[in-house]
Amino acid sequence: MSSGNEDPKGAAQDAAPEQLALIRESVRRAKAPRAKPRTWRGAALAGELPVARVLVDKGVLHLDRYFDYAVPEELDADAQPGVRVRVRFGAGRHRVRDGRREGGGLIDGFLVERLAESDYSGPLAALAQVVSPEPVLGEELLGLARAVADRYAGSLADVLQLAVPPRNARAEQRPSPAALPPPGAPDVGTWGRYEHGAAFLESLAAGGAPRAVWNALSGPEWSDELARTVVATLASGRGALVVLPDGRAVARLDAALTALLGEGRHAVLTADAGPEKRYREWLAVRRGGVRAVVGTRAAMFAPVRDLGLVALWEDGDDSHSEQHAPQPHAREVLLLRAAQDKCGFLLGSWSCTVEAAQLVESGWARPLVAGREQVRAAAPLVRTVGDGDLARDEAARAARLPTLAWQAVREGLRHGPVLVQVPRRGYVPRMACANCRAPARCRHCSGPLEAQESGAALRCGWCGREDGAWHCPECGGFRLRAQVVGARRTAEELGRAFPAVPVRTSGREQVLDTVSAAPALVVSTPGAEPVAEGGYAAALLLDGWAMLGRPDLRAGEEALRRWIGAAALVRPQGAGGTVVVVAEPTLRPVQALVRWDPVGHAVRELAERAELGFPPVSRMAAVSGAAEAVTEFLRALELPPDAQVLGPVPVPVAAAGSPRRAGAPPPGEHWERALIRVPPGSGAALASALKAAQAARMARGGAEAVVRVRIDPPDIG
Repeated sequence: MSSGNEDPKGAAQDAAPEQLALIRESVRRAKAPRAKPRTWRGAALAGELPVARVLVDKGVLHLDRYFDYAVPEELDADAQPGVRVRVRFGAGRHRVRDGRREGGGLIDGFLVERLAESDYSGPLAALAQVVSPEPVLGEELLGLARAVADRYAGSLADVLQLAVPPRNARAEQRPSPAALPPPGAPDVGTWGRYEHGAAFLESLAAGGAPRAVWNALSGPEWSDELARTVVATLASGRGALVVLPDGRAVARLDAALTALLGEGRHAVLTADAGPEKRYREWLAVRRGGVRAVVGTRAAMFAPVRDLGLVALWEDGDDSHSEQHAPQPHAREVLLLRAAQDKCGFLLGSWSCTVEAAQLVESGWARPLVAGREQVRAAAPLVRTVGDGDLARDEAARAARLPTLAWQAVREGLRHGPVLVQVPRRGYVPRMACANCRAPARCRHCSGPLEAQESGAALRCGWCGREDGAWHCPECGGFRLRAQVVGARRTAEELGRAFPAVPVRTSGREQVLDTVSAAPALVVSTPGAEPVAEGGYAAALLLDGWAMLGRPDLRAGEEALRRWIGAAALVRPQGAGGTVVVVAEPTLRPVQALVRWDPVGHAVRELAERAELGFPPVSRMAAVSGAAEAVTEFLRALELPPDAQVLGPVPVPVAAAGSPRRAGAPPPGEHWERALIRVPPGSGAALASALKAAQAARMARGGAEAVVRVRIDPPDIG
């Protein structure tokens, strides 16, 4: 019992040493090193299925397999197939204590399945931790990832890094919305313009799995038509997945779906979304609360339940090609999903790629096109200006705009905005016939011929052979010319020519989404064209040779796709819409644009590539790296007997400070590249051989000299 006469100050002084001691002890405990995750030494194992088969997050080919771990009893409930785990990896056989392997570094992984016993005869390490009890890796997604890894000669761990977004604990703790009942079947809408459009929608709504290649009509209706296919699939009680090339296209389809279904019926998955929002939307799809997904290539692995339709818009856009290993293409991933889930498939575009034409030619998919009357009614008037027209108009040739183009601009500005498409700079010149402009190609492998700096004979860019007696197989000519390179300062020239008209630009620095219907000049690079309210009154497609002269097998196909993509934003011919393309009128891509016949162009390209053994009829792989490393790799490679190796040939040295493309050599380094070609049916054997050779090389420790392997390289010359 305390006394009331005691001095409180004295009591405080007596207590001070005790408080300081407590503070020192707290600081000492706080500075103590954190304990490492438990090794579960001596802990009891799970009573049932005590073995966990784990895929470790090691994206190296010689470790592309599963590893077995023991499941402690305390983790039994949470350690279910599909969850994220942490394990110790790299412990040696001598690090065994109490029958349990210990040591190694902590690494993330996925628990694939639980087993009663392991195939491994030695002692097992224990699971260190279950990161989260949320199952994120299902059997369907695992099977798809394995198929993609095998097709592209990659590792399963690399594919899963693309397929499963990083964990966000806050998003994981929030509940996902409950699944809504299926909506009603949609009206046909503008699908009635297509010959089999109504039947395609009816088949989806009835639970069918139709497969089609859709050549969309010019105009903005594509987003509403694509949204109706999603609604029809949802009406059958199944899910739908749509992959688009960029965020602007995603926003248009998002708005169209919201207008038809309302909020909460679909998820939007893009790489631009923040980590929390993206993971929250992904979890809503994984848990079954949302059955429709719209997104960019980041959504191609979305775990949609009861998948009834996979759709891809503009498959020729290079943004559909993933830049991270193993660099899959969204079209091929969706084709694998359609085969695996036995669901519907829709490949849509204003244009038509050779791969799309091959799907139709093989009978795997049906064409979904409109009649010629509908095509002519929806498309603008296309006029051409060639070299002969420029030669007769010296003043226009100096300004790089012929009289016809000036007239189209002046007339179009009276009624609305005018689009001017200008190619990007930086295309590497190759050689072509001076008479008919046909690209000069090698007689041995049909690769592109290029002039050497010394002025000697032409050299093939694929196999490296020289050709000193080239002549054109089209017209018999012997004279060559360099392809047109680069683009001009068109925006400044037009601004000076039309000082009273506002000039807007859309390109890499700033991409416009929309422009108003007021008269204006909109100068854009290919793929960055904004949508005009009510459509453009006219469009100029300048410097056609800068696109047709690209050192690429797909130069003509890509030029036509870019042109049609810009021309589709112009008003129909009945409303005064006009397109002027500055390119040689006799060239096949230009004629296809004038007739608005991208399908016919793709079919002819496919026939020629089949005759010459070009992709996609054949399968190709590119092997690049230092000269000695590439030679050693090819020597150790056990290729299929029908494989053909082209090269190796030197790769252009990248200048310091220039933007580096995926798979390109570092600035200043001298690399070589070899192309490997196999006929149809040997693609899987080629991928398997490349993967085995790369895995053996990594296992030997020969990864110091980089050798890059890519299946289906987008640029082969």
